[in-house]
Amino acid sequence: MVSAVFHAPLEGATKKEAAAADIVRATAKKDVQPAQPVALPGYDWRGLMLQVLPPFFGLALLVGIWALVSLGTSSSIPSPLETAKQAVDIFSDPFYRNGPNDQGVGWNVLMSLERVAMGFGLAALVGIPAGFLIGRFTFLSRMFNPLISLLRPVSPLAWLPIGLLVFKGANPAAIWTIFICSIWPMVINTAVGVQRVPQDYMNVARVLNLSEWKIVTKILFPAVLPYMLTGVRLAVGTAWLVIVAAEMLTGGVGIGFWVWDEWNNLNVKNIIIAIFVIGVVGLVLEYALIKVATAFTFEEVQS
Repeated sequence: MVSAVFHAPLEGATKKEAAAADIVRATAKKDVQPAQPVALPGYDWRGLMLQVLPPFFGLALLVGIWALVSLGTSSSIPSPLETAKQAVDIFSDPFYRNGPNDQGVGWNVLMSLERVAMGFGLAALVGIPAGFLIGRFTFLSRMFNPLISLLRPVSPLAWLPIGLLVFKGANPAAIWTIFICSIWPMVINTAVGVQRVPQDYMNVARVLNLSEWKIVTKILFPAVLPYMLTGVRLAVGTAWLVIVAAEMLTGGVGIGFWVWDEWNNLNVKNIIIAIFVIGVVGLVLEYALIKVATAFTFEEVQS
């Protein structure tokens, strides 16, 4: 209606009045134009597919190869369907107890995680302070570097007989094995982090005459934290790998012993299920520690 009013001719109007009327009509037409629909941001389906499809195809490839192998080995390896049915039975009651050597998979996983936590915790209590000292003082670095280079390549399982000899028990021997394999990544990464602290920071500490405790807590620790967390992540991954092999040799309750016991019973389906359980637990530990390490990068600290 507004545009209709201004379309009417102006009789007897001057040129200025006619020009003003043209401007008003143009403005009115612009104002009464229908509103254009607002384009909402669309969902990135392509990005979602690129994230979901590759892992799906990878798992499908694994299951397909597994199914082909199960068909070509005269049923010595169970098929994915048979293993899935067995997994449903196992995880329907994962915390049963029928004796000291007959417990559900849940108890075995928890026992293995307990051994890993104890061995890893002791390694952290010793390895992280040792890494700070080795990285901080050149004399200690030159003193311990040859020993670390000599002992670090030794297989963790080679230390298991020493643990059995010293501790006279399978459980403390397994914890000792976790300790000895977990300590090296933490010592090395922490020492490297201390050595890579910019020299300007240490010069400022000397100018301010800071105590050694303040240098460690105010300068070294924040700068070394990302390196230290990387060592912790590597140590946990190594510890979870080693505990399975150690429990196979020492016996008792644990996911490694469960695998060996199922092999003695020729129950291949349970062995395959245990392999997936070990992988999933290791994946969860790795993912959790990566998230913790990401939260303490230099970029996050500066922001």
